[in-house]
Amino acid sequence: MASKKFKVISHYYNNYSLWSMFKTKNLSPQKLAGFTALVISFVIALFSYLVSGDYKITAGAFVLTFLVSYYLYLYTLQNFIYRKIKLIYKFIYQTKASKREEFFNKNILPLKTIEEVSEDVEKWASQKKEELESLRRNEEFRKEFLLNLSHELKTPIFAVQGYIHTLLDGALEDPSVNKMFLKNATKNIDRLCRLLDDLDEISKLESGEMTVNVEDFVIQDLLKDVFDTLSLKANTKGIKFSIKKGCETPLHVIADKEKIRQVLINLVDNSIKYGKQDGHTIASIYNMDGKRVLIEISDDGIGMAEEHLPRVFERFYRTDRARSRDIGGTGLGLAIVKHIVEAHDQSITVRSKPEIGSTFGFTLEAGKGEF
Repeated sequence: MASKKFKVISHYYNNYSLWSMFKTKNLSPQKLAGFTALVISFVIALFSYLVSGDYKITAGAFVLTFLVSYYLYLYTLQNFIYRKIKLIYKFIYQTKASKREEFFNKNILPLKTIEEVSEDVEKWASQKKEELESLRRNEEFRKEFLLNLSHELKTPIFAVQGYIHTLLDGALEDPSVNKMFLKNATKNIDRLCRLLDDLDEISKLESGEMTVNVEDFVIQDLLKDVFDTLSLKANTKGIKFSIKKGCETPLHVIADKEKIRQVLINLVDNSIKYGKQDGHTIASIYNMDGKRVLIEISDDGIGMAEEHLPRVFERFYRTDRARSRDIGGTGLGLAIVKHIVEAHDQSITVRSKPEIGSTFGFTLEAGKGEF
């Protein structure tokens, strides 16, 4: 029985004692002022009783001291301490206070506990830390982009410069080399033009200037057109094009036909560049869920190591720079592909393994023609 009474008293003390106010996270200026005023009032009332011995004078002293102490201490807290806290919030938000913010500063902020203010500051610090890390990543990306762009531009420019200087130094009069040098210079100029065109294209895609004009069409028909367009290039390496067995049934998609043509040309062209001699490029088309169609372009070429896969869609990223430059290309093809697919609110993925091959897959909105 005594143990039960002790538990009740302990529970009452832990939940209702004045000291418990200091343990709660909801400690407000009003509570702190009230507690301080209560302590001061109790001391003054006790002193008054010892001096006068009159209960009325003691009660009056207690009430008067409590009221004066409470409002004075509350005023001090709100107008001095929270004035400093308001400066912290101004520093955090770094904006001229609007009417809503003025209302917040006058009415809401004084009601906030020190713990809540601390949490706000910690959230702000965490947000700033994330912003700084993002800026550092962007700065690294910018440096890498400029370095790659410099390399991509220098290669054709220096080549053209070398051929022209050689011709001017006397090779122009030599019929055995002059035409060859001019042809090589022309190839590098064409490569430079493609690079500039791709840069312009990707800039428009990233800025949102390029519009997407959707229409309903059969994706297999577009694939066959792309295969026909690149057939001569594929024949030089003996690469065969085909649509996977079971994927011949026409599937309609809703997309910008010319933009998707560009996506397919880039992917099929890559399968030729990095495909093996007498290899195969296979297109697969799947109806996913009645709402999306998955298109995959697979090759049996050199493939890529797993560590390269997260970055293959970055501008100028190359898994093997020396081999990639020998093969050709601007290094922007896959970045353009990614932007076009994402402009359709869809996604693109890649699977690859060295010496096994690569598969690029992207989704498009399903059309109504197949239902």
